[in-house]
Amino acid sequence: MVQTVTLKKIGGSIGAIIPKDMAGRQHFAANDEIFVVERPDGILLTRVDPTMQDALNAYAELAKENQAAMAALAKL
Repeated sequence: MVQTVTLKKIGGSIGAIIPKDMAGRQHFAANDEIFVVERPDGILLTRVDPTMQDALNAYAELAKENQAAMAALAKL
């Protein structure tokens, strides 16, 4: 679904108000953290998945600690 929103000045930033029906379908609520992904064709807003974020953080720690092993695996 495509809807038009108006950008508004909020302090030193610019914000977009997501229509209530669209926010509800996406399970967005006030004060939720979301990813804002800049792409060549525009901006993508997507929910933060805590499980995925935890997994990505754990991988980043392990990769940093095991750089030699990761380099060897990358050659396979």
